[in-house]
Amino acid sequence: MQQAVVRCCGLKSARRFIGVVSPVDLWQRHRMAEPERRLPSPPYNPGLRGLVEGKRAWDARANLSNLRAGFRGWHERGYIPHRDSPGLTQFITWHLADAYPASLRGEWAALLRIEEDRERRKKLEAYLDKGRGDCCLRRPELATVCQRALQEFDGRSYVLKAWCIMPNHVHVLVLTTAVPMSEFVRAWKGATARQSNQLLGRVKSSFWAEGYWDTYMRDERQEQKAARYIESNPVKAGLAKETRQWPWSSASGKA
Repeated sequence: MQQAVVRCCGLKSARRFIGVVSPVDLWQRHRMAEPERRLPSPPYNPGLRGLVEGKRAWDARANLSNLRAGFRGWHERGYIPHRDSPGLTQFITWHLADAYPASLRGEWAALLRIEEDRERRKKLEAYLDKGRGDCCLRRPELATVCQRALQEFDGRSYVLKAWCIMPNHVHVLVLTTAVPMSEFVRAWKGATARQSNQLLGRVKSSFWAEGYWDTYMRDERQEQKAARYIESNPVKAGLAKETRQWPWSSASGKA
């Protein structure tokens, strides 16, 4: 069976996952991962590569062992810097494929032109709270699929610290441990897209937009602030009066 995983996913990916998830589960998740629709993208930043190279030079977490394990450290996708290293706590957001509807482009297109990364993300996330698109995560069975996927390998592949399933997007605060961030986010999105499309009766339909936003936490204060933001998102969006009332959140049921 391990040989089948290697043939399907490649030797490098197979070595990382065998022992963390079962080979059958790994094969199914990679086989069923959906083609993704691209996120609305801010303008290409031609100076970003030099910035990232400079950050790599002083990154104490960068080493050959981590690189071989799939942790890319500081890297970029043309417009936003990312840092994927073991031991980092990450604030990650991704959204449904129709959360920025083409028919409403006039509402959100200007947000992509904001030059400062944090401000742009803040404005784009605020737009998500308007609840555009079909917002199919309002359906309890779909929100439950997403929540269970996050919790399935908690403590084995990563450590969840806070999360919230919103009607058209997901927020997660997670400690990266055994598996690179890019891989467990891909596993989350692939598994939930397949199950959700089955429940919706969709065939070959994009569920999530491509990619995700991520910010690593520099200290405990920033981490606590991010957790409060995540758990209070339903209240801010007018979906609940108290954080504990939202059932698809790490705050659910808290005293």
